[in-house]
Amino acid sequence: MNDLTCIIIGGGYVGLAALKAIKEKTKGMANGRRIRFVLIDKEPGHLRKFRLFRPTTVEEEIMIPWKDLVLDGFEFVQGTVTTVDSGEKLLRYTDAQGNDAQIHYDLLVVAVGSSVRRPEPYQGGIALIDPQAAADIRNRWRANLRKAAHETNPEERKRLTSIAIVGAGISGIETSAELALAMKKEATALGLNSSDTSVYLLNSQERLLPEVSEKFRRKLVQELSKCGVTVLNNRKVLREEAGVVLFSNGDSLPVGICIWMIGLIPNPALPAMGLPLTSDGRVLVDGSYRVKGAPSVYSIGDCARIVDPKTGEEDQMTCFEGSFQALRLAKIVMADLEGRPAPIHQSSKPNMDNAFNIGLGQEGVFWIRKWGLDMVMTGKLPGKIKKFVEDKTSMLR
Repeated sequence: MNDLTCIIIGGGYVGLAALKAIKEKTKGMANGRRIRFVLIDKEPGHLRKFRLFRPTTVEEEIMIPWKDLVLDGFEFVQGTVTTVDSGEKLLRYTDAQGNDAQIHYDLLVVAVGSSVRRPEPYQGGIALIDPQAAADIRNRWRANLRKAAHETNPEERKRLTSIAIVGAGISGIETSAELALAMKKEATALGLNSSDTSVYLLNSQERLLPEVSEKFRRKLVQELSKCGVTVLNNRKVLREEAGVVLFSNGDSLPVGICIWMIGLIPNPALPAMGLPLTSDGRVLVDGSYRVKGAPSVYSIGDCARIVDPKTGEEDQMTCFEGSFQALRLAKIVMADLEGRPAPIHQSSKPNMDNAFNIGLGQEGVFWIRKWGLDMVMTGKLPGKIKKFVEDKTSMLR
């Protein structure tokens, strides 16, 4: 009998989790047929998006070659998917050399994730969207500090030693802490007063992370302040112009660099694939992650709209939810292959309001609310736990 071909589109955290879970659940076999696993991604390796802030301060490689992952037993195809023909079960893509190609599938998992939202060109600044942008940011703030070391005008020196981060989600928070700590160290080495460096975290909402407890929020702001980060709430940024951030209320803030980190959008490559999408561009799936109107096609992670059928609760675009989806998907795929009723999606947080583990340099702040208890932990342990989880999720050797 011919092999079954299972293709996973997307080698991010959720795509890797799906590949691992399906391989382990099926043991590479279904109804007496061997399953051939193929991973397709436009990048030559796994991009550790959780670590995107790191190259803003140090030269750290966050693109991991596929051979350095603990996963094995799969083929890798570097290419950009252009069309999914669910009728013919054909996947069309453009390979790394720019040639058109296609591959047949029996099972298809769409896990292409999300992309960083970009500001409009007129808004200035630089968006932290990829490792190259991170390296550009690192080079720019270091150059600014070197200029500041010889600047005699106090106002210009203050501007050169200041950074604004627009967007106060978890990525913005972690990036602000990383930059603040690195700038202090570099300033001292250049003979500047480390306390004169400033990193402003600009939050358009009334308070930081509205979904967390007030206890956690106070502790987080306190720890950010220790790092050298100033949180400014209720600050809607219009644009950065000639080294000045302009706010909607008429205020302004002179800075050496303005970094945009304003959230995520579903992968912009999705519309071209021909799959049914929601109004905001995510893949439409049923309660078992099956893409509507596309037999044997599944989708999970940031690129799909996942809803708990019982509660109507929608999963957030986080790796936490995606990891649980991957485990359930493996059971669903096995059930579908064997003709059995498949599991239905359930919220991954049935017994807790929320949980966060935010890295602040080598340290961190951990919070969980469960069974009515509000627990907060700070220090090196949360930072170590976060790094361990990130390494595990990236499946590093």
